Amino acid sequence: MNKIFACILVLLTMDLHAQSLYLLKPDRVFDGEQMHEGWQVLVRANRIEAVGPAIKTQKGEEPKVINLPGTTLLPGLIEGHSHLFLHPYNETTWNDQVLTESRAERMARATVHARRTLLAGFTTIRDLGTEGAGYDDVGLKQSIEKGIIPGPRMIVATRAIVATGSYGPKSLSYDIEVPRGAAEADGTEGLTKEIRTQIAKGADLIKIYADYHWGPNREDRPTFTLDELKKAVDVASSSGREVVVHSSTAEGMRRSILAGVNTIEHGDQGTAELFQLMKEKGIALCPTIAAGEAIEEYHGWHKGVDPEPERIKWKRKSVKAALDAGVIICMGGDVGVFAHGDNVREMEAMVEYGMKPFDVLKSATSVNADVFRIADAVGRIKAGLLADLIAVEGDPSQNISDLRKIKLVMKDGVVY
Repeated sequence: MNKIFACILVLLTMDLHAQSLYLLKPDRVFDGEQMHEGWQVLVRANRIEAVGPAIKTQKGEEPKVINLPGTTLLPGLIEGHSHLFLHPYNETTWNDQVLTESRAERMARATVHARRTLLAGFTTIRDLGTEGAGYDDVGLKQSIEKGIIPGPRMIVATRAIVATGSYGPKSLSYDIEVPRGAAEADGTEGLTKEIRTQIAKGADLIKIYADYHWGPNREDRPTFTLDELKKAVDVASSSGREVVVHSSTAEGMRRSILAGVNTIEHGDQGTAELFQLMKEKGIALCPTIAAGEAIEEYHGWHKGVDPEPERIKWKRKSVKAALDAGVIICMGGDVGVFAHGDNVREMEAMVEYGMKPFDVLKSATSVNADVFRIADAVGRIKAGLLADLIAVEGDPSQNISDLRKIKLVMKDGVVY
């Protein structure tokens, strides 16, 4: 009950806090690109005003000093692949979430997930599909922006787009029409209409499933043709929006790369040649390691005890190939498959799969900000940007798990 009242108090005093002047004094500051010992950060209203080793305020001003000994101050983390309308599949299967949970229940869960995400230090997310909850991510985003509920900044995809017949749920008789987890569209005309419909409903980007397990034996196979994907990119980009693709097959990835998408999610069967082509075209990979591991665990795999399943071996191989090729790596865990608020799990996995902790920090801050085209607002600690900041105990550039030791979360100049 005390937590509820504390949350209400924060919301009621948002306007007051927005006019505040804060001077943050951690041991060190990671600005999104470099680590600085002994730096301070001055926040006025909702913006970062000054950053450096010794900050002076205007005469007569007395900022509220927040001493943060033993901590690292970082930009608010950016989650690159989230589904706030999903919860872990070992609680309820994906099929049953889409088919049996009401929209009211799913929105209620999403508001809880949003708060957990924010308090875990993730102040911005890309939410890549409501999975059967229509355009409710737009309403959730607006509710956060209006201060009705606490949560991260949201970049939303609304329904995502799939080829007819490829996506689920598929657990019931084919004679029964059931809600789909995404919007079905076919051909260049069908894709054009669906993309423009989603834009009109509030989509910030377009997500497309370039492949899915719909082959004769339920194996992963490409869905859309190269021409269809090119048309989707053309239509979306003409409105200033990016196309994000779900793709795990080599052929799905090849078509997506040639079409000019912005990011590829998963990339399990990526080859050295494909990753080299991604690097040349500036297309980023969001490997979503943690989700794949979580699914295998739900199927009975015990990490560190049992031999690694084939899916995990593929993922290790693909991540290594991407790193060797120098592909831009985004941080995004496909959260929702596993618990919201446990987003750091993906960052820990990225280190385990071969990335340096320092590079993982960059992926979750400045790199994601650049790739998602939001670097003019967030992703770095720099004068003029929005005051989205977190402080953690320890030094996550040495031990990435220190990100779990949250001491302060500030979003838009408000301390949560």
